[in-house]
Amino acid sequence: MTEFGSLLAFWAWPVIAAPFIGSFLGVVVSRARAPRRILFGRSACEHCGATLGPRDLVPVLSWLAARGRCRYCHAPLGLFYPGIELAALAVALWSAALTSGWLVWASCLLGWLLLALAAIDFRHFLLPDFLTLPLLAAGLAVAALLEPEELSAHVVGALAGLLFVVLVRQGYWLLRRREGIGLGDAKLLAAAGAWVSWEGLPSVVLIAAVAALAGALLRPYRGGSISLTDRVPFGAALCLGTWIVWLYGPVGIG
Repeated sequence: MTEFGSLLAFWAWPVIAAPFIGSFLGVVVSRARAPRRILFGRSACEHCGATLGPRDLVPVLSWLAARGRCRYCHAPLGLFYPGIELAALAVALWSAALTSGWLVWASCLLGWLLLALAAIDFRHFLLPDFLTLPLLAAGLAVAALLEPEELSAHVVGALAGLLFVVLVRQGYWLLRRREGIGLGDAKLLAAAGAWVSWEGLPSVVLIAAVAALAGALLRPYRGGSISLTDRVPFGAALCLGTWIVWLYGPVGIG
C-alpha cells in the first residue's frame, strides 16, 4: 500500500463506519436503562414491536426510504435515529479534519462515546458507568501512548475531575439538603481529565457551564419554562466541553 493509501485508510474507514456506529449508539441510548438489551435484544419498532430486518437498518437510507415511518404500522419514527447517525458521521469527519494517524480513531472513539453520553443525559438524566468508566480507561491509555512522559498529568486530571464534582455535590447538600449534581457527572469529569489532563480541565468546566446556562436561558424560547429547581443535563454540557478542549486545547485568556 502506498503512503497515500495508508493515510487514506486511517481517515476513510472511520468515516465509512460512522453511520453504522451511530445506528448502534442509537440503540445504546434508547436502552440505557436496560443495558443487557443492548447486546441481546432484537431491533424492533418502538410502536408496534415488529422485528426489524436488514432493509430497515441501513443508516439514514432506511429512514428516508420509509419516509420516516415504520414499514409495518406506519407510525412516525421521529428524527432521533437519523440524527444520531449523522452526528456520528460529523464526529468522524471532524476528527479526520483535525487529527491524523491513529489519533483519528482515538478521537472518533472519544466523540462517539461523548455523543452517546450526551444523548442519554438529555433523555434520561443518566450517565451510565458502562460508558463513563471505559471512557476514563481509554483516556489514560491514549495518554500513555501519545505522551507517556505526561501520563501523570492525565492521572491527576482524572482525580481532580472526580474530586471537584464530589466537593460541589457535598457543598450543595450542606446548603440545600438535596442532591445538586450526580456522581455520574463526577465520573464523566474524571474521564475528561484523563483525556485532556489537569491543564484542560478548567476549560472543560468553563465551556460546560456556559453551554448549560445558555441552554437554560433559551428554554422559554423553545416552549418550556425556567426555574431555580429545574434539572439540567449538565453531563451533556460536559461532553461538549471535553470534545472542544480535546480538539482545540484549553481556552486561552488574554
